[in-house]
Amino acid sequence: MASADAPAKPESLDFYEPKPTINAVQNALGTHNKGAMGVFTRTGGTIGFFAAVGATFAATEAIVANTREKKDPWNGAAGGCAAGFLAGLRVHSLPIAVASCAFMGTAVGTFDASGELAGERRQLGTQEAWEERRKRFFKQKKTAEVPADS
Repeated sequence: MASADAPAKPESLDFYEPKPTINAVQNALGTHNKGAMGVFTRTGGTIGFFAAVGATFAATEAIVANTREKKDPWNGAAGGCAAGFLAGLRVHSLPIAVASCAFMGTAVGTFDASGELAGERRQLGTQEAWEERRKRFFKQKKTAEVPADS
């Protein structure tokens, strides 16, 4: 039994307190004294990491292409592997680094092998050559033959 001097407890401690689920909302609503540079003080590490991944990809792709003296999908696959490996090292896990290397290398190599989607258009030269390739790729609509009047 509670004494008369004890403070009254709230009837229920189970109440809902909404929490922002998106980090951008927290950053937008948060206060700091850094002004516009606040974005770099809070996310500078991430910005630097993505810059390093991009530089690693570009450098590895160029080095492999120049060493092999070939322009083929293997250059992109090597660059993707190096970038993925770096991403895995960020979480301090060798298995994740190897898996990221395999995934990114496969993804970029496949992208390069596919002709970089529409990037091959420049290599075909003329608009007519591009249209011919496009017509071969897509199914042609069957036209209904109209019987001749007799």
